[in-house]
Amino acid sequence: MNTLKSHITDYLEYCECRKHLDTKTLKAYRIDLKQYVLFCSAFTDYTSKITVDNFLTRLHKQYKPKTIKRKIASLKAFFHYLEYREQIAENPFSKLDIRFREAQLLPKTIPFHSIQTFLSSLYAQKEQAKSEYQLRCCIRDIAVIELLFATGMRISELCSLKPADVDLTGNNIRIFGKGSKERILQIGNSEVISALHVYRETFMKDMEACGYFFVNRLQHKLSDQSVRFMINHYARLANISQHITPHMFRHSFATLLLEQDVDIRYIQKMLGHSSISTTEIYTHVSNAKQKDILVHKHPRNFMGVNGG
Repeated sequence: MNTLKSHITDYLEYCECRKHLDTKTLKAYRIDLKQYVLFCSAFTDYTSKITVDNFLTRLHKQYKPKTIKRKIASLKAFFHYLEYREQIAENPFSKLDIRFREAQLLPKTIPFHSIQTFLSSLYAQKEQAKSEYQLRCCIRDIAVIELLFATGMRISELCSLKPADVDLTGNNIRIFGKGSKERILQIGNSEVISALHVYRETFMKDMEACGYFFVNRLQHKLSDQSVRFMINHYARLANISQHITPHMFRHSFATLLLEQDVDIRYIQKMLGHSSISTTEIYTHVSNAKQKDILVHKHPRNFMGVNGG
């Protein structure tokens, strides 16, 4: 067992120092591999096919498909590392069938009219601000929401932006995604550009003190949780009953572009997906929208002609 623990320690160090994985991925690996260590206390050989197979069975009894998929990926990557370093004679995953049927959950999006209402409420709050503090908060919150919807970036990517990543001369944003993969997105809307200019002018000193583009009232990096709270706050003010999350702006960005006939490969690059199959989930959302249009809004539905 000590050997397994030491291998995991070496592997996590390798992931951090050599592969430069982000902190959230490292945290997930640490949790998943620790769980495997605890499970292996009842088995003599942690590298055997039987041990791993029993662990996978346990996962299927305890977790939902998405979580199972992640935990399997964590363990599979770990054993691939051991095989690569020649620490094990054979990779147990080479003789395991880890495929399983997974219900396809379509990404939840925000209706176009709700996004309009949300943004209108944001700008109205800015106009009604009764103090300098309220005004500053509105200026920041507008910049955050406008950028989320304008780029479809992940909330973690937004909160990790540095001042140098936001080029308001060339109007583009440099984003570091999963695995530190870099992509650059152009900002094409004048309202979004204006919101970012106003924010930078208002918060320049705070950004310099913090080192990040988006900051909180304590001049610290804006957190994911703060953005979630912010979105819930403005959704209530706008009387939007739908529960809205930051990631839903990303889903809406992709789906609305697809409905405007933008090539899915462009959307893939803008979202920072390494595989086109990940992006193709949005085609299912678009097809659902198409069905809704043809079932409920086709002109034939309003013609008083029938064969009865």
